[in-house]
This record gives sequence, C-alpha cells and structure tokens, in this order.
Amino acid sequence: MNTNASSPRFAIPQPVTPTIPVTGTDAVFPIRRIYCVGRNYAAHAIEMGHDPDRELPFFFQKNPDNILFGQDFPYPPLSRDVHFEVELIVALKDGGSNIAVGDAMDKIFGYGVGVDFTRRDLQAEAKKQGRPWTAAKAFEHSAPVSAIVPAEEVPSLAKKRIWLEKNGAVQQDSDLDHLIWKLPEVISELSKQFELAAGDIIFTGTPAGVSSVDVGDSIHCAVEDIAELSFKVIAG
Repeated sequence: MNTNASSPRFAIPQPVTPTIPVTGTDAVFPIRRIYCVGRNYAAHAIEMGHDPDRELPFFFQKNPDNILFGQDFPYPPLSRDVHFEVELIVALKDGGSNIAVGDAMDKIFGYGVGVDFTRRDLQAEAKKQGRPWTAAKAFEHSAPVSAIVPAEEVPSLAKKRIWLEKNGAVQQDSDLDHLIWKLPEVISELSKQFELAAGDIIFTGTPAGVSSVDVGDSIHCAVEDIAELSFKVIAG
C-alpha cells in the first residue's frame, strides 16, 4: 500500500515554518501570521501627531519570517531613520471569526516582549503618497522577540510595566493598563476583520518614546515579570 499517495510533491523545497521557543519546555511555537496594532497607547498617538481618542483600532501585518530570535538586529537597507517600538506580544492557541470579548482570553497561548522596528522615513513617504506601509514595517528581521511564556505562568497583566532602554538609558516607559484597547478587545476587533487561528502572533501596540537606532546601539526591553529581550544593532 502506498501511504504517500496523498502527500504533495513540492515543486521547490518546502519553506521552513518560523518558530519561537516556549520557556520552560523544549517545544517551539509555530508562527502562522503576525498582526500589529497601531496607536494603542494615547501618548504614542499624540507623539505621532494623531488624536488619542478611543477610535476603532487599526491593524497591519508583518511576515512570519520577519521574526528575529536570539540574534542581533542588522540595520536594514533603504533607510536612514529606523525606529524601535517595544510591545507586549500575544501568541494564540485558538482563533475564529467574530470572537466575543468574553471569550478572547481563552484563545491565548502565551505572552512575550518584542520590538516592532519601523523604517520611519519610508513610512512617512508612504503616508504622504497614500500608499501602504509594507516596506516600512514588513522587512527582514524587523520583529525581534523574546521566548513565549505560557499564559498559565502569567496570573495577571494588571499594572505591568513595559519599558525599553537604548544604551542603558530609558527611552520608553509605560504600563499595560495604559493600553487604549485591552487585549480581549484587540482580539475581538481583529477577529472581525480576519479569521484568527492557532499560531497567530499579535503585537499589541507601543507606548510613547519611540526613537531611532544606529549601528552599535544596545537595546534592552521588558514587560515586567513576564519577559525580557536584549540585542545589539549591527551593520546589515
């Protein structure tokens, strides 16, 4: 009997599925999609020139293979103004469409901390021309992350500090309670636009204090009592 009769014959080598380690285990979390929430802290909305009122959240995507784990960040081409944005990241173990706010937290596998790097000059030019931000956001190595901490090891996110240091000086410093849209609301609103699934990662927004990096800079960031991340900016 041919047990491989239903197996596909790939025309090219099958791409590797990007993964993130899970703390306390030898398992890895496979990444399906990466969603990012824009302007989800009022102070950051203000510093970017926007109204901080509680308008509906908007989302954009990075690519799964934009994830960077355990390596230094290579400065990308085509930009002279690359900004860091520290964020709580959420990994989903389940999904669906039109998820109720009350059911959203049950979809979470775990948490971590990550940096959404942005080629700010490319983003500004895209905004000016009314074009998508893809080249500014979804470039190689643009999403350094920590390992994923299982949700059962995180009893509460209340009043957890989120911060980032560049070369030892604090640049971003806030509290998860300052999220405009809380995690259950983010998941619920996102599921109205996209069908979520196990393997999805959500970058939940960045606080004020975003700024540029240069080759040689050291970045250290964390979400209090949950995850930390350190790396250097190196020549690309």
